[in-house]
Amino acid sequence: MKERAKEVKAKRRGTKADGEADVLAKIAEMEEPDRAMAERIHAIVKAAAPELAPKTWYGMPAYARDGKVVCFFQSAAKFKARYATLGFNDAAHLDEGTMWPTAFALTQLTAADEEQIAELVKRAAG
Repeated sequence: MKERAKEVKAKRRGTKADGEADVLAKIAEMEEPDRAMAERIHAIVKAAAPELAPKTWYGMPAYARDGKVVCFFQSAAKFKARYATLGFNDAAHLDEGTMWPTAFALTQLTAADEEQIAELVKRAAG
């Protein structure tokens, strides 16, 4: 919450944030293996959906369309969790029927995982 409060205050003051630099700084602060996964996800999102703007959201790397967060990466270490999370907000429009996943647990990234993430991000950005 403290991270989000800082982000909101900076926006109110009119401080122009460099989303890309902020995201890369947050990723650099992460412990392994979260850092490696976040770096890969950052590269995948930039390649699959270059129209999404990197930004921090509650201190996490996130990617937005028209200011609304579409997807984000939550490190395991930050939340003392067993796994990292790749999440999608409602702006992602990944609706399928009456029920669909909005978050995925990550312990490592395989080539197949990276392909699936790229496809999800493309759909979410569309």
